[in-house]
Amino acid sequence: MPRPLANLQAAVALLEGLIGHGLSDVVLCPGSRSGPLAHAAGGLQRAGLLRLITAIDERSAAFHALGLAASSGRASAVITTSGTAVANLLPAAVEADRSCLPLLFLTADRPLRLKHCGANQTVNQEAFLVPVCRWSGSADLAGLDRMLPLAIHDLAAQAWREAHHWPGPVHLNLPFEEPLHPSVEEQEHFWSGWSAPTSDGEAGCLQEPMEAAPWEARFALDPDRPGLVIAGPWRGRPLLRAAHEQALLAWQQRSGWPVLVDPLAAVPPELPGQIRAWDVLLPDGLPWPAELSAADLQVLRLGPMPASRRLERWLQAFDGAQVLVSEGDQRGLDPLRKASQWSTGLATWWKQQQDQSASGPTGAEPAGLALCRLWQQRDQQARRSLERLLPQQGAITEPALMQALPPLLPDPCTVMLAASSPVRDWQAFAPAAGPGIRCFSFRGASGIDGTLSLALGLARARGRTLLLTGDIALLHDSNGWLLADADGPPLLVLLIDNGGGGIFQQLPVPTAPQEALEQLFAMPQAVDPLALAAAHGHPVRQLACLEDLPEALAWGWAQARPSLLRVCTDRDRDARLRQELRRTLQTEDPGG
Repeated sequence: MPRPLANLQAAVALLEGLIGHGLSDVVLCPGSRSGPLAHAAGGLQRAGLLRLITAIDERSAAFHALGLAASSGRASAVITTSGTAVANLLPAAVEADRSCLPLLFLTADRPLRLKHCGANQTVNQEAFLVPVCRWSGSADLAGLDRMLPLAIHDLAAQAWREAHHWPGPVHLNLPFEEPLHPSVEEQEHFWSGWSAPTSDGEAGCLQEPMEAAPWEARFALDPDRPGLVIAGPWRGRPLLRAAHEQALLAWQQRSGWPVLVDPLAAVPPELPGQIRAWDVLLPDGLPWPAELSAADLQVLRLGPMPASRRLERWLQAFDGAQVLVSEGDQRGLDPLRKASQWSTGLATWWKQQQDQSASGPTGAEPAGLALCRLWQQRDQQARRSLERLLPQQGAITEPALMQALPPLLPDPCTVMLAASSPVRDWQAFAPAAGPGIRCFSFRGASGIDGTLSLALGLARARGRTLLLTGDIALLHDSNGWLLADADGPPLLVLLIDNGGGGIFQQLPVPTAPQEALEQLFAMPQAVDPLALAAAHGHPVRQLACLEDLPEALAWGWAQARPSLLRVCTDRDRDARLRQELRRTLQTEDPGG
């Protein structure tokens, strides 16, 4: 068989193997060495076996695929050519690793005979992603076409399995020998004789429950003594989410403990004891009511730490037992180094807790309910105060915008919160959203790269999506606009433009004179984000005051393609406002 046709046949076999296990989305970047994979993906798209998305920027492509994977819990694939194209995948690979999201990188490469001899566009790309990948594999170093179809299918099966067992990124480096591209006639002849494979019934993500670790006394908490739950960002397989939520509900009903809820947590809507305004109630150098902060309180921490330094400082002062439960991630997730980590999921922890408990519910009121009522009283007072202190009229401030948004969102709707200020402000000032509102934020490595591309991936997979982002994060990923077209996906970008990196005015960054903060940290840019989006063909609009927010959101949802709604805020004023709000809420009498 001619080499170009053998390359195409091998590439089709690889993608067929991945499709058989559940692959449905492929993001393709341009290149010549990856030509066999491109031809294969194009043919399989025409056959209706996968959705093919094209992207000229590999970094943006990888984040877009990550957004697709975050929605489904099933890996998407990114196809690139060789050389520096592979290096551009690293930021998304890091985020996939830290966020425990499955992702497949299929990178074309030169065969071994061209390695380490100065051949053009030949680098040690097989090593670029190794430190953050669950597994890195390679085809035959002489070329993928040298492998038998069964061996190629085995390679695909292992890659899929490694990406989903403990979800994360997987890299397949795929050498292709020249000549690469079959003629049009050869391609037509190949596809005319090709038939779609039949399913073997094994498609989908791994569904087996995690096996419980050996139980030790340090993992036990006493539901008959006061404590609290910190429900951090959810990072687990989608099929395990329902069991997690059920276990959380059962523990709260047994213990009565308050649950401090992160906006990214997996929490059933009917869960009692939810505390949403905890971030503005936590101490920041002010006295903290003793009845809410007893040093011997027990703490159940679910997942990684929320984005709150106040919470970290507060928990650091506790002397009571702390147990941290992850959903399969066995890496250390406790920067405080105070918790015993149970890594096989809340459902297995709750079962072991029940099995090891000396006594069940007594029928009396759980001891944690008194503490829970105190938290709820303060939480409700904080919500009433924020409504009073942040009236929905006049000039836009960032806290007031977060207070106003949730009641105005359509149901269902996906909200993506960009790293830095938006995710923190939503956590602190936004009221609880409706049951059909699902929040995402990519906090695994807390980078701003890929923000727009991630949001477009979520919108392509989940439908109507709102991205809340700052100006630096949006500009950093402006190539993401190229992923959209006239037919969508349905994304509304709400840009909070405060003229630079506003997060630095919320961090302890001493600078003198003031101009040093602007130059060294905030780095305001002169680009007009409305003109930039419009140049990509996207509808844009400026919002002047809070009273116009409902109508402006309606305008955005009505657009056929992704659109940009810009609000301008004053980061100096908003930094002072956040501090004033916290002081007011922490010193108010909850009974007043």
